[in-house]
Amino acid sequence: MTKFSHRVEQVSISGIREVFEAAGDDAINLGLGQPDFPTPDHARQAAIEAIESGATDGYTSNKGTRELREAISAKYDRDYGLEVRPEDAIATSGGSEALHLALEAHVDPGEEVIFPDPGFVSYDALTRIAGGTPKPVSLREDLTVDPAAVEAAITDDTAAFVVNSPANPTGAVQSEDDMREFARIADEHDVLCISDEVYEHIVFDGVHRSPLEFSTSGNVVVVSACSKSYSMTGWRLGWVVGPNDRIERMLRVHQYAQACASAPAQYAAEAALAGPQDCVEEMVSAFERRRDVVLDGLADAGLEVPTPNGAFYAMPKVPDGWCEEVIDRGVVVVPGEAFGEQGAGYARLSYATGMEELKEALEIIGDATRAVQ
Repeated sequence: MTKFSHRVEQVSISGIREVFEAAGDDAINLGLGQPDFPTPDHARQAAIEAIESGATDGYTSNKGTRELREAISAKYDRDYGLEVRPEDAIATSGGSEALHLALEAHVDPGEEVIFPDPGFVSYDALTRIAGGTPKPVSLREDLTVDPAAVEAAITDDTAAFVVNSPANPTGAVQSEDDMREFARIADEHDVLCISDEVYEHIVFDGVHRSPLEFSTSGNVVVVSACSKSYSMTGWRLGWVVGPNDRIERMLRVHQYAQACASAPAQYAAEAALAGPQDCVEEMVSAFERRRDVVLDGLADAGLEVPTPNGAFYAMPKVPDGWCEEVIDRGVVVVPGEAFGEQGAGYARLSYATGMEELKEALEIIGDATRAVQ
């Protein structure tokens, strides 16, 4: 009998999924990283019109439609003053595929990939699937990544390091000085920096900056998506941008694994990126109001939590048995260890849900906290 690959045997089902399956059908879900807003009307309508016209009946270019890549290019000029040519972008099946392409194209078996711990669950799993060796680094007290810790972790076997800001699961936003340092580290050590910027527009305090702005060596690639900023998680449309030689190598993986991103989703994404952005501003304002309610509720419960400056997650420190008690009472939260060994003693809460549900959940959390203290 053919055995399973060592790469796959090293990867298990996400701890987030395990929590969902253990919760009751009527539970309040603070575990899901999915905005509760509808996809903007102009994005939906663009997909409908493309379908009805027959424009989506065939494959697109492997990299994606020219129009979508032009919209991605214009977005980087508009948001960051960066020149990203349409030729230097690939439309992908969500940010997850973009991460997969970046790692598959740059990591040889046994090479190391540095990433935050706690950090997004895909970093460890996709590193292993690429045959690489995960090398997590601990966070500062405010749950940001210290560039000095990344630099200290680099060895001759390091292929890449991952930066995620705003971050999942912490909601932390890296400073401009940090991003400049990450770019310098990539340049001086000739190591790839993969910047995961899927939450780039969901910032409450400060300003999102990208290491791509400060790199001089072509050692930065950026992963992003429509999923969070435009409430398009189900459309599965992301992208990766970077120097053309890196894009062409990632394309070799993409064209065989995926061929092209979903055509209807590409038309929706083009409209989302090129159309009015007030929908994004409205969602961010709503998330900020929810964040403040969550922080107040957690403080009232006696829990310590660093203030998240972006995304839609909070990561409080919690006592032993807290997650189980909260879940048993009907509120889904994710234990911090699902995001890495250093996540033990924390829990992730998503506030991408309605205000009334949040308030109800916080009352339950208060009762659960008192029960385990």
